[in-house]
Amino acid sequence: MACARVPLDEQQVTEPGPLGKEHTLPALHPDRKEDRCFVPYKPPPEAGSPAEVEEFLEYARFIIEDLEWLLALPHDKFWCQVVFDESLQRCLDSYLHHAPRSLDLAILPSSPAMADMQRSIHRVVFLTFLRMATHKESKDNFLTPAVFGEIIYDNFLFDIPKILDLCVLFGKGNSQLLHKMIENIFTQQPSYYSDLEETVPTVLQVFDSVLDKCGLQCEGATAMEPMKLNAHKQPTAMTMSQQELVDIILYLCDSTTTIHAFLDIFPAACTTFHSHGFLSRLTSFYETTVPDLEKAVRKRNFDDKSLQEDLWKRLSHSCRKMVETAHLLLHHTCLQPILEGRENMQTFAEELLQHFTSFLPEKRFVSDYDEQFPISDDISLLQQALPVIDETRTSYLLQGVESAWDSVGRRKPQNQTQPKASSLLSANQGAAGGAAAASSASFKPQQVQEREGGAESLRGAEAMLDFPRRGNNGAVCPLSGAELESLLSCIRDLLPDLGEGFLLACLEEYDYNSELVINNILEDRLSPSLDKLDRSMPRPVKEELPSVLNNRSNVFDDDEFDVFRRDQVDMSRIWKGRRKGESIREMLNDKQHIAEQRARYQAYETVVDEVVIEPGESAATYGLDDYDDEYDDTYDMNQVGANDLDGDSLLNRRPFTVPQVLRKGNKPEEEEGGEEEEEEETLQNNVNRDQFVQDPALLRERAEARRAAMQQRKGFRPGRPSDVVGRPKGQGQTLETFLDRRKKEANKSRVSNHNRRTMADRKRNKGMIPS
Repeated sequence: MACARVPLDEQQVTEPGPLGKEHTLPALHPDRKEDRCFVPYKPPPEAGSPAEVEEFLEYARFIIEDLEWLLALPHDKFWCQVVFDESLQRCLDSYLHHAPRSLDLAILPSSPAMADMQRSIHRVVFLTFLRMATHKESKDNFLTPAVFGEIIYDNFLFDIPKILDLCVLFGKGNSQLLHKMIENIFTQQPSYYSDLEETVPTVLQVFDSVLDKCGLQCEGATAMEPMKLNAHKQPTAMTMSQQELVDIILYLCDSTTTIHAFLDIFPAACTTFHSHGFLSRLTSFYETTVPDLEKAVRKRNFDDKSLQEDLWKRLSHSCRKMVETAHLLLHHTCLQPILEGRENMQTFAEELLQHFTSFLPEKRFVSDYDEQFPISDDISLLQQALPVIDETRTSYLLQGVESAWDSVGRRKPQNQTQPKASSLLSANQGAAGGAAAASSASFKPQQVQEREGGAESLRGAEAMLDFPRRGNNGAVCPLSGAELESLLSCIRDLLPDLGEGFLLACLEEYDYNSELVINNILEDRLSPSLDKLDRSMPRPVKEELPSVLNNRSNVFDDDEFDVFRRDQVDMSRIWKGRRKGESIREMLNDKQHIAEQRARYQAYETVVDEVVIEPGESAATYGLDDYDDEYDDTYDMNQVGANDLDGDSLLNRRPFTVPQVLRKGNKPEEEEGGEEEEEEETLQNNVNRDQFVQDPALLRERAEARRAAMQQRKGFRPGRPSDVVGRPKGQGQTLETFLDRRKKEANKSRVSNHNRRTMADRKRNKGMIPS
């Protein structure tokens, strides 16, 4: 019967005391911590001297060695070190505080040694936090979930600021692992949710601090406090010092990037931020601050133009992250329930429209948001999901968006990609959960593309549902040609003035439902993408595919049997089956190819004996072979053997040997080494025969050595051997012998045949032995 596995927080260990006596301690105890000092992290110097670079590399090596040692510790030792070693926590905290962010890496010196060392530190720090966030490593090594939550919370191993830094530092490329880490932390310790509730007001103070430094104030209901009387005396973005402007933009960039990374990796926090009115504060801050900061960066005179470019880049990055953060909050609090088909969809749609309506006064924010995530796509989605949406209200919203573009003096781009929403709803009705999964899965690549400056990504709410749809993305039409023509003729009978190209686009948009197409055309409720098309558009002409033979590429091209490029082929060299006049026996007895190979090997042997190939030269230089298709010339230019001892290099290698099948007629060569080969084979057979059954004592000795090595590697201390014999009679016995004898006497009934009477009584009671 397998013994029950005990969690680490309930385990007890026995260790030697100061006077040599063993004493029992809990597995998690300060005395079990190793004495090791973890050095704090120092960021790489931007343009440092060789001494500063060497100092960074030395500190980095110390940190990497210490953390790799920590990760190699067993489960109990690792947690003792993590919980009770304050220097370790200072080291990890220093990395979270001072490690360069993604935008900082572009301005650091591109020294290969520093870059490799920074990547190594980044990796071991992430692995350390990942192990700290795991309460169960295996079936034998685990902590009780409740105790794990108390340990990480009471010892401040994780807190909300640390989690925010983890997201912004390790989110790119490790989002799934990081999501599991944070989800496990919040699941095992729900107190972090209350900490998050208290953190959101502090995050909102970031906006107030920037506004105060710029001499600005939020207007309306979003203002946290009334405007101060001396607010007009505060310096503005144009009048403050250059260093203050740099600090404000760096502070804003770091804050917005961190908030977006946290909400992107842990969407469950969107509800908490949304409940504190974060969305309305964000839009008001964007409208109030961004224009002033952009004006200051553009019009101020900078001595260093690279600094001005860097500030503009960071400010643009902050604006993009604020827009994406607003979209994240709308998506996870309003759009996601609609996509999943939850109850009270009308309530979520009403809330989404209310948010869009509240955005309309913020002209700059609305135009930037609509440029990145078109509001018309979201409204089209709502109209198809909930037909009861008031058209007057949606028309007012769309007009407000157009007015916002006009008020900021910009033209709305006409080439925005307009994803289709009808197929979204048809897929969503059958698999709401699948749509939600596709939504979450495809949202991150969109942001990654935008961060990396890739191609234009999808827009709007439907951009997050990037799964294949019928009739779209180059997919084959689900209808046959006759069925498609029947649908077209049916629609053209009612609407003869419409072009076939326009009708094909409508059918593709509405999943080849002719009734829905006719209804939407008559009611003028087509999607925005179809409204922009020419209604008399003809059917596109099918492009003829190029001939396969023109693009054909084959290893047999232009050979003597290539009928695609030759009009005449020698038919005498082509036959089917066995040629006439040939027998199978003659064909099998034809050894002409062996003679050809024998002559070739003899030529090689002769040339090798006469020619010494110098280093850096190939055999082709001496005409050994005009062309070899499989010859590897990678190392022809290397000085192979240049540093070897003088002498014939061919004599130091294995002598050339002709294959045995080609040794016909060369008997003396075979007889030379015959006796030696027989002696070696006989000796090898004798060795194998002697080792067929190895010595059991030797096998036990090897097994004991392997077991001792494994126990030493894992830090296991073998128990004291039992001693029940003791000293001769009359000389007294030690305490260990007395305890071993008592243990043997108490447990001897469990083994051997000592308990036969007990088992016999047990069987008799069950009726198995007749009385």
